[in-house]
Amino acid sequence: MDSEHTSVNGASPRQVFFFDIDNCLYPKSARVHDLMADLIDRYFATHLSLPWEDAVRLHKEYYQNYGLAIEGLVRHHQIDPLDYNAKVDDALPLDDVIKPRPELKKLLADIDRSKVKLWLLTNAYVNHAKRVVRLLEVEEFFEGLTYCDYGAVPFKCKPHPDMYHKAMREAGIERYEDCFFVEIDDSYQNCRKAQELGWTVAHLVEDDVKPPATPASQYQIRHLEELRKVFPQFFKPDSSDAS
Repeated sequence: MDSEHTSVNGASPRQVFFFDIDNCLYPKSARVHDLMADLIDRYFATHLSLPWEDAVRLHKEYYQNYGLAIEGLVRHHQIDPLDYNAKVDDALPLDDVIKPRPELKKLLADIDRSKVKLWLLTNAYVNHAKRVVRLLEVEEFFEGLTYCDYGAVPFKCKPHPDMYHKAMREAGIERYEDCFFVEIDDSYQNCRKAQELGWTVAHLVEDDVKPPATPASQYQIRHLEELRKVFPQFFKPDSSDAS
């Protein structure tokens, strides 16, 4: 084995399992996405002085083009990204809608972290990411967080390759084949790009969502519990049948 991929004690470095946060660690039924979309539409309408229909259309256009609505706002309208964050992400009533999920905590606890490092990878800003993980009470399971830094322009966010490279640097992993990732259903391109780079990806498409005609990645799952079967090598032996 190449020395650059070997730790000080001669053992192979742990592989890294990247988890998205929103609509991944908690279900879409929490409706956080809907609450956020409404706040974003209101921001577009207020700060760009747009009729509601035009605000909704432009929000969707920027999200599809850039992966984040805020990038379009900064790129084309010189919006202060931290002001946007304060009025959108930080304004979400998360305490009312996100609660601890025992099944999630059990799933994460059953992963053998001597074999794999758990890392968070999100297009959200750090405030929102940490807030969600705190409310879910799963901070202890993750060794780090890679987020979109709204204070750094131009942004690095999924699906741009720079975001995945940033995540690898921050998580201390060098080989694409040592990267595993679970991403949500409305992030088809994020899954595709990660797979193109050489990551192993599980696309989370919940039961009430129609699967894409062409799979986004190697694996497609309906529930996080299916990770036990997709990646059994990461779970403690006595937990493999927990689901």
